[in-house]
Amino acid sequence: MALGGTGKTPMVELLVTLLKDEFDVATLSRGYKRKTKGFAIANDRTTAIEIGDEPMQFHLKFPQITVAVGEERLVAIPQILQLRPKTDVIILDDAFQHRSVKAGINVLLTEQENLFTRDNMFPVGDLRDIPQSASRAQVIVITKCDPQISASEAEKIRKQISPQKEQKLFFACLKYKTPYHLFTYRELPLTSQTDVLLICGIANPKPLLRYLKETVRTVRTLKYSDHYIFKTDDLRTICENFDSIESSNKIILTTEKDAVRLVKYAIELSHYPLHVLSVSHAILFNQEPEFREYFVSFIRRFPTTGHDLASMQEN
Repeated sequence: MALGGTGKTPMVELLVTLLKDEFDVATLSRGYKRKTKGFAIANDRTTAIEIGDEPMQFHLKFPQITVAVGEERLVAIPQILQLRPKTDVIILDDAFQHRSVKAGINVLLTEQENLFTRDNMFPVGDLRDIPQSASRAQVIVITKCDPQISASEAEKIRKQISPQKEQKLFFACLKYKTPYHLFTYRELPLTSQTDVLLICGIANPKPLLRYLKETVRTVRTLKYSDHYIFKTDDLRTICENFDSIESSNKIILTTEKDAVRLVKYAIELSHYPLHVLSVSHAILFNQEPEFREYFVSFIRRFPTTGHDLASMQEN
């Protein structure tokens, strides 16, 4: 329902992580800003230019699942089932407003600091649909919560959301992992003595910046638009900014989504300490088992390959 920044990508990855060992999982995205059109399934030769940055991220992190792109969901879904007939569940990336597809489970994401109940339709606010559309969701997740959110604060949010009796409500925070080198994959922990040049092209970098300011010594940021396609001139800017930082303990840091668009410059960036910071969702209040079981029990209703859908949507 919202224009972006609610944590849709890490939520898709959380669902894949929770389901992939028991079910044959596929993801379906539009492939926003890719240079191709039509339906495609990622393979060993696929690039971010061909399928988009987020699907490429899924493909690199979960090579055992089917990662597909296609602008027309009604066309793409049968193609997935034809080419991957063992598919048990398809996670539709950003499809809540596409009502031509009737999903088995609709998941609505809304940020703690920008609940859809306090927001307005674009261009006044960030919503792409009316707030009342939340009634179509079976699961609502309050994302980017304060990791130390209290039960009383969560209850206040529950009252504001006022979920229907049959709707499930969960709370999630972002969990940042140890950065790894883009080319060698060697991990490098961040410390209070680390100086960071952040390369960031995501919809809402505020939580990331807040985390870094609490973790490292200094942060210099080069901000780009969401899904930005890096050019050769950008590399010059990145390298010049990094070289100008006076520190013996400095690194370049970027997000996983940005990394899949930078990897094509491996030769140009090979001599720089370019590291990737992964992020995931953590379900709060010890509710991750309940969260997983909700989806698992739905899929298990089908004794063989169900060919039903779990739909992911950010708000």
